[in-house]
Amino acid sequence: MAVSRAAPPGSAPGDRARGGTPRVALAELLAGNRRFVSGQPVHGHDVTAAAASASGDQQPYAVLLGCIDSRVPLEAIFDQTFGSICVIRTGGHVLDRAVLGSIEYVVDVLGVPLVMVLGHERCGAVDATVGALRTGRRPDGALAHLVDRIAPAVTEVGVDDPQVQPLAVRRHVHRTVAALRADPLLAEPLAAGRVAVAGALYDLSTGEVALLDPP
Repeated sequence: MAVSRAAPPGSAPGDRARGGTPRVALAELLAGNRRFVSGQPVHGHDVTAAAASASGDQQPYAVLLGCIDSRVPLEAIFDQTFGSICVIRTGGHVLDRAVLGSIEYVVDVLGVPLVMVLGHERCGAVDATVGALRTGRRPDGALAHLVDRIAPAVTEVGVDDPQVQPLAVRRHVHRTVAALRADPLLAEPLAAGRVAVAGALYDLSTGEVALLDPP
């Protein structure tokens, strides 16, 4: 499969030179979050930006795996415009085969240099998992899959720990990052330094993103 290396961040996706690094990608994400928190974003997500992005090749510099929580719109909290980042969202940022395949694709084909796992405070999927483990009542349907994937983080913290919810949120981020770093198809680009995997936590109250697992 041919590899097209991603470009480092810039003012517009089409203006980026190819050859971005994990360090530059992470710096751009965190700079965007600082703009967001300070109330000074530069990207308005208007139709002009959409048209400009569609006119050239896709050159994102990061892929973010986050939760489906409606209070955590990833493009907004990192102040990113069209074409800058690939976004994957599942309940509790659960990593399944479709998600993993999507990440492998953007790393291999698009040359994205940074993968970020973003958890958030007061995650409902973690709450549901804590409740299921405490009561012994596993939910029906596909929701059970989410609970099963998050349960190891809750168990490692201790289901009866008074701080199990916030601690399990963090532990689940660590576990997801570790799973991505162990993926065989990411091993070579990780070892070569062409891609890095980072874990972070979003604070719903302040809007701030804090690194938990630096690349």
